[in-house]
Amino acid sequence: MTGASTATLARWYAQRGAQPEGRRHPEVLLTVGITHYFDQQAVESFWATWQEEVGTGRLGSAGRKPGDGHGSYSVDRSQRDRAVSVALAALREEGGHRRGLAARLTREHGGVARSWQPAVAEARTLYEQE
Repeated sequence: MTGASTATLARWYAQRGAQPEGRRHPEVLLTVGITHYFDQQAVESFWATWQEEVGTGRLGSAGRKPGDGHGSYSVDRSQRDRAVSVALAALREEGGHRRGLAARLTREHGGVARSWQPAVAEARTLYEQE
């Protein structure tokens, strides 16, 4: 009915306890195999309330934080700026980019290399502009 993906439904269901009473996803009525079935009236009520209170019918962003357009969906821009400045300092220290910089920053500062890669790419652009 909502057109939501399985992952979105799972998130709504998992986070229902953190939602106010009127915006909670309904409980499962029946499970057949791995498919959950819900009361249609309860789902319609939930969906109407969700659209009114959250203010979006766009499922791609329902309940998610907006990004900054630079791939920073899971971290805020201030964290990304700190990561870029750390990467830029490493580039200056090394005298330029070296393969494996994101992995090195991961070992030294924590996180995962996949999170450091965009910061290194942004720092490389800044370094090359200097």
